Amino acid sequence: MVGASPSRSPDAPVLVFDSGIGGLSVLGPIQALLPQAPIVYAADYAAMPYGTKSEAEIAARVPALLGRLVERFHPRIAVIACNTASTIALDHVRAALNIPVVGTVPAIKPASELSKSGVIGVLGTDATVRQPYVARLAEQFAGDATILRHGSGDLVLAAEAKLRGEHRDPAVFAAAMAGLTRQPGGDAMDVVVLACTHFPLVRDELSAVAPGIAFVDGAAGIARRVEYLTRTQAWPDRPSAGRAVFTRLDAREREYADALNAYGLSTIELL
Repeated sequence: MVGASPSRSPDAPVLVFDSGIGGLSVLGPIQALLPQAPIVYAADYAAMPYGTKSEAEIAARVPALLGRLVERFHPRIAVIACNTASTIALDHVRAALNIPVVGTVPAIKPASELSKSGVIGVLGTDATVRQPYVARLAEQFAGDATILRHGSGDLVLAAEAKLRGEHRDPAVFAAAMAGLTRQPGGDAMDVVVLACTHFPLVRDELSAVAPGIAFVDGAAGIARRVEYLTRTQAWPDRPSAGRAVFTRLDAREREYADALNAYGLSTIELL
């Protein structure tokens, strides 16, 4: 098993991993609870988007990549800030690493508590929404609710474009929501689970095309879990600059510099 530095230095970072830039929606709440935490943010742009990959590809790639990251940066904890990677590869990663690993779970439980109509949408990537894990969550936490699922790879690309400062076509957001509302019972849907960490980054755009619908995600719960698992550990006396590590680093990836800087990630480097 791949493990962290045995000294568990106060400078040991929190590793936040996603296929792309979507994990920033999870990083923000983590930083709010743990402002002293050193951060390494890793994005697998060489294989993004994950939502179009097969389960076998993701199950093989993600544990191997996390192993490389742990060997290089010796984090105290790893956060898989990607619903697709979590629903497919979380158990494989936990078996491969000797540090705590926090996954990303679609927020079906809080959605069921919030819904008044009993009709809940789950908006994610194609790979996430087809997972049996989503059905098990729905059965466990929302057994009496009607669950509508829709996968949208275009929404992932729209979120990425937003953080590069590019124009987003409103039709993309309208189409993503129509994939839910046009299903039987969709006219009564009042809550949508954002089951991809990219999607909270375009929450405003989704709200604009679907007024009256509440959007929920699991980022706050992930941050609380990270805080709990590191509660007895020492942190640096003052925050340090974070770093972003990409598996592909061309001109396009460098266009994320401003967005990354907003989260204290002052450098981008190639893994």
